[in-house]
Amino acid sequence: MNSLQISPAVKRFRFVGILTVVAVYLLILVGGIVRSTGSGMGCPDWPKCFGQWIPPTEASQLPADYKEVYTAQRVAKNQKLARTLEKLGFAQVAGSIFAHPTQYIETDFNPVKTWIEYLNRLLGALIGVLVFLTVVFALPYWHRDRSIFWLAFGSFLLTGVQGYLGSLVVSTNLLPVMVTIHMALALVIVAMLLYAVDRAQWRVEQLNLAATQGSPATSRLANGKNPSAGLQWSLWGALLLTFLQIILGTQVREQVDIVSNAAAGLGRETWVAKLGTAFSVHRTVSAVVLLLNVYVCYELRQLARPRLSRLATLTLSIVGLEILAGIILAYFALPAAVQPVHLTLATVLFGVQFIALLAVARARKTPETIASTNAPGRVVA
Repeated sequence: MNSLQISPAVKRFRFVGILTVVAVYLLILVGGIVRSTGSGMGCPDWPKCFGQWIPPTEASQLPADYKEVYTAQRVAKNQKLARTLEKLGFAQVAGSIFAHPTQYIETDFNPVKTWIEYLNRLLGALIGVLVFLTVVFALPYWHRDRSIFWLAFGSFLLTGVQGYLGSLVVSTNLLPVMVTIHMALALVIVAMLLYAVDRAQWRVEQLNLAATQGSPATSRLANGKNPSAGLQWSLWGALLLTFLQIILGTQVREQVDIVSNAAAGLGRETWVAKLGTAFSVHRTVSAVVLLLNVYVCYELRQLARPRLSRLATLTLSIVGLEILAGIILAYFALPAAVQPVHLTLATVLFGVQFIALLAVARARKTPETIASTNAPGRVVA
């Protein structure tokens, strides 16, 4: 039997899609470095940095009253935002913008922190370009699988929204609710991009399966047990729990910042003891995350399907590293270098769990549902 040849258009889409996902994860890592180094307000305006496309390197390049200037600009923007939120019925969120204690505080210029934040923005701009290219390379799917195109296009639109939210994170001086929404939306974009790339890959496998019906290769693909609906729901639970843990982590990060500011950055070994409820809940939920993932991965391996077994092994490996990073943070005075690693591992875990969920959902389909009517030897375009 002839196997299907993959067209250059499909290869380009999958390559750019995977590259974009990797870039998003890199941005999350860099964003964690921004937070752990206190560089979030290294640039007080957006999209420029101190009103320039190339940031200054010395305080002498700034006007003497730069703090007052950028504070006034930020407050004016926030007032406009608050009025809009009030009209939309979010009066409490609008009020919290000005209730935040750092609303009228401008950070001293620090060239290192400025450039850390600026490089973070440059990477964000690069991701915008990559997501746009993903949409361009998804155009061939318009007549073959529109879901792939709409997933890519939706990711592009949400990336634009993410950029706007990034400007609000800066203007509100890292307001917790804005940081949380910013993180949550990043996970949604990751899921959409992963779904688009995974669906494109599955479509190729689907057509190859149809091209080799009745061959030994088809028999090998049919090996393994079918997942149960209960396992699929357990994966949903694990995925949502990981999402919740990441959101709780942003709240813990906010508490760390509050404790750090109160202690003027000193006495780091005492900070964990001063963290509030969010930290206790975050630590407790981590045990539930471990137990649920151990159960899910055990069930995945029992299915005797190679891809699901690999995903199970990868999931447990990431969970183990994530817990190790959490232990280091809790018992070794919150080392700044581990904080972004802890966040990035959690988001990678979210991505792997999402791919496993997609794989299980498809494994539950019957061969008749999966089979394609494409003739053998046809080029997948």
